[in-house]
Amino acid sequence: MVAHSRAPLGARALRALNAPVPIAVQADAAGEPQAVRRSRWRALRPVQAIQDYWRIDDEWWRERPIARLYYTILLDDEALLTIYHDLVTDAWFEQRG
Repeated sequence: MVAHSRAPLGARALRALNAPVPIAVQADAAGEPQAVRRSRWRALRPVQAIQDYWRIDDEWWRERPIARLYYTILLDDEALLTIYHDLVTDAWFEQRG
């Protein structure tokens, strides 16, 4: 049973699904991630391997085009993360979900 099923949705009740989260990345000269740090981690964690990478260029006709380089990385504890480098803003993000 859902409580308050007829309650109106307010602006605070809405949120984006799978919104990217900023992440600190140390990259090499070629721009590939070598170490990452999530906001809750104190130190950088080394990238053991890049499992996959791909580039997305989209909406080039808009004022804010999309140009991203995605990586699936393996960390030292066997965790897999999907991160991307936003090539327009030069910022790194973790893509969850």
